[in-house]
Amino acid sequence: MTAMDASTLRIRDTALRVSRAGKGQPLLFLHGPGGLAESQAVLPALAEHYDCHAPEHPGYGGSAVPAWLDNVRDLANFYLDYIDQQKLQGVHLVGYDLGGWIAAELAVRNSHALASLTLISAQGIYVPGVPTVDVFLRTDDDLVRDTYHDPALAARLLERTPSEEELDVAVRNKEITARLTWQPRGHDPDLAKWLHRIAVPTLVVWGANDRILPAEYGRSWRDRIARATLAEMGDCGHAPHLERTAETVAALTRFTASIGSPA
Repeated sequence: MTAMDASTLRIRDTALRVSRAGKGQPLLFLHGPGGLAESQAVLPALAEHYDCHAPEHPGYGGSAVPAWLDNVRDLANFYLDYIDQQKLQGVHLVGYDLGGWIAAELAVRNSHALASLTLISAQGIYVPGVPTVDVFLRTDDDLVRDTYHDPALAARLLERTPSEEELDVAVRNKEITARLTWQPRGHDPDLAKWLHRIAVPTLVVWGANDRILPAEYGRSWRDRIARATLAEMGDCGHAPHLERTAETVAALTRFTASIGSPA
């Protein structure tokens, strides 16, 4: 697998840590509420097929929370600045959970540099009548068990003892996630009415056994975005890119190959 190189860039007034590797069309991966570390395992697989950019959101990973950061929309605008500053074109934008919400907000605003959008178990919308897990009311161990369909995988992850530094970062990640998503929980009531503005082909990836955001959420994203298709992973929970990595990467590469390269 391709090793990721980490560096710190300055985007306007904000230091941004970015892991990057690979070649080909650019892929911008936006991580979930646990920080970039929780999705680190999938990045080398993505870098086998793309020029993979994986930033750690401002305020995550122990970095300072910038004064301008109040909501998910701010991060969407920030990553538009990143795309512009890096002069990226034909970007395959991929977001997991919170990162999927950011990605959808970005695509609603301006898709000029995008070739495609992929939403993996994305937050951001509300589906009436579908029960979800309130992640703020779960213990850390319970949340791991909620995330993965395979109990043996969850058990293996829980066997690992995190360092004091990792525990500190986890607390800070929770704090910034609460600041961004607390009220209303995990969605923007105004986002759904603007999803028609997403003008690029969209892939929705979801675990059929997702307990945190059940599969009805994936189907709702698909139905609300004009050019969207759904890849629903069987025997899979809330993190398809980690629990079904090979299948998720294969679905993504087939999807982007079907679009072709930008002119």
